[in-house]
Amino acid sequence: MMNVPTLQSFIGGRWLGSQPAQVLASAVNGRAVAYTHAETIDFDEALAHARRQGVPALMAMDFQERAARLKALAAYLAERKEQLYAISQHTGATRADSWIDIEGGTGTLFAYASMGSNELPSGNVFHEGPPIQLGKQGKFFGTHILVPRGGVAVHINAFNFPVWGLLEKFAPSFLAGMPCIAKPATATSYLTEAMVRLAHESGLLPEGSLQLVIGSSGDLLDRLQGMDVVTFTGSADTAAKLRANANLIRQSVPFNAEADSLNCAILGPDVMPDDEEFDLFVKEVAREMTTKAGQKCTAIRRAIVPRRHLDAVAQRLRERLAKTVVGDPARDGVKMGPLASHAQQADVAERLALLAQGNEIVFGGGGNAFRPVGDGVAEGAFFAPTLLLCRDGFKNDKVHEIEAFGPVSTLMPYDELDEALALAAKGRGSLVGSLVTRDPKVAARAIPVAAMHHGRMLILEREAAIESTGHGSPLPALKHGGPGRAGGGEELGGIRAVKHYLQRTAVQGSATMLTAVTGEYLRGAAINESEVHPFRRHFDDLQIGDSLLTHRRTVTEADIVAFGGLSGDYFYMHFDEIAARDSQFGKRIAHGYFVLSAAAGLFVSPAPGPVLANYGLDTLRFVKPVGIGDTIQARLTCKRKIDRRRKDDKGVGQGVVAWDVAVTNQHGELVATYDILTLVSKRA
Repeated sequence: MMNVPTLQSFIGGRWLGSQPAQVLASAVNGRAVAYTHAETIDFDEALAHARRQGVPALMAMDFQERAARLKALAAYLAERKEQLYAISQHTGATRADSWIDIEGGTGTLFAYASMGSNELPSGNVFHEGPPIQLGKQGKFFGTHILVPRGGVAVHINAFNFPVWGLLEKFAPSFLAGMPCIAKPATATSYLTEAMVRLAHESGLLPEGSLQLVIGSSGDLLDRLQGMDVVTFTGSADTAAKLRANANLIRQSVPFNAEADSLNCAILGPDVMPDDEEFDLFVKEVAREMTTKAGQKCTAIRRAIVPRRHLDAVAQRLRERLAKTVVGDPARDGVKMGPLASHAQQADVAERLALLAQGNEIVFGGGGNAFRPVGDGVAEGAFFAPTLLLCRDGFKNDKVHEIEAFGPVSTLMPYDELDEALALAAKGRGSLVGSLVTRDPKVAARAIPVAAMHHGRMLILEREAAIESTGHGSPLPALKHGGPGRAGGGEELGGIRAVKHYLQRTAVQGSATMLTAVTGEYLRGAAINESEVHPFRRHFDDLQIGDSLLTHRRTVTEADIVAFGGLSGDYFYMHFDEIAARDSQFGKRIAHGYFVLSAAAGLFVSPAPGPVLANYGLDTLRFVKPVGIGDTIQARLTCKRKIDRRRKDDKGVGQGVVAWDVAVTNQHGELVATYDILTLVSKRA
């Protein structure tokens, strides 16, 4: 017992806890891994520290700087991942299970660092345009901005992913400039604590940006304010209780829940036993039953199959599950470890007993035949993979209401596709569903119906299977969450998740005022014209609104003929006088891309200078036709600057500049509009 550590909370910038309290046992052999601490946490202190230290420290950085910190933290943790793998075994996780948790966690940090760098601006104001003209004279506009909330994010996590569960919430909240207080589930909190210690030791996290609660969250929710946010992952019952907290309701604190759900997989009516898709379905169901010992909020709990293939599916699942070696994850060949705790083992057994009422056990169920491999496993929290059969899913509601959060799944048959979709909907909201089909028509019919009840849908067939990440894998770029029982919330989803932690505000005013607020030039705002061409200015010297009005160019028939010959574009509107006269334009017109090219010739500064590369166009629109004899002119204006803090191989810094381009004709009418994206060097 002397060697069993006491876990510590990280509160107010210090590690708290020395007196042991609750013992946390290894899921493999029941031996003590750690103790929680007996000391009471002062949540007033934790919140005050986050508000007084965390918020200012994060706001001293901008979106780009915070993205860079996430990338550095991901690399730091990845270099020390083996320390976490060694501890993770005690949770019952195999190496493959731990990979999802540990490297999935660092991978999520890397993903959000990349998305933040590529999609978020410099500064702490995210302009969510486009702006809207509210007055007829072009003097009054409106738009939306997103800004940091200035509050604290409280993250309450489940036991099944001690590392990923914290990091997938931390990444978007950190990017949004919101300090967080993380409360992992107690049973596996020893792994979370080890990860947070590494994060703290990295020196990369600003003071107060991440605090850790070991044990109970006490009255933390009772102390939150309206600018704070709560996110929760766990059971639907617990989510409902927390959501009803009187203070959260009174203060209108946003509450995002991602709850366990009765996810399903549907085998399409077109798939035959000899098809590759049939085996893909069986493999996916078995994998979701045994990965993390079925302790995944996204695991397949209901496998819905055509009645004529019920026996074939059951037989192949039995054969695959029979090959699954269960035991100590440290043993070679073990494919499934124990549940996370004895409490979880008892809970799954109780729920399985309820599910078994009126249903058949096709495989597993425990008994003398179940013998996990390894030393001391008799004291572990092992549970046999168990497959049930519900012959009538419309009469037995238990299979749509009771979730055994372990290696348990239920087969149920259907006769027509509409019945399969109705069975899926009886889960009352799920995080994810899968449809295994070869027929695009089946997918086109089924997915829009199933989407009403699911946060994510996987369509699986042989082509996608080559790269598919699987039914149960949430991805940083895609929404994670679902309606109804699944909590009604969203996590992940790329920059969408960052926006959950930002305040969206409508702003109204003149173009000049909105440009000043958003840091993004709005056409009609005041501009800065000088004798120095904007392309001759380094990134450091450019100001939003720096502008150039070019000389003019009259379009000739020779221009159209030459461009047609160069491009190979001989579309009749450019070359057929009679057909063009009968068109809506009444005359031959210049190629749109000629106008684009001619505009570039008007505003480009050809000599070497700070502008290094043009790497794209955004929002291109050809507004009015340009005919032979029309005269065009362009205005180039610095619209947006993003300092990604990158350097070239010579150590010279670079930034991204978006330029607003407005091309007009001799009447001052807009004929083309677009943004040019350029890479611009800084002063050496």
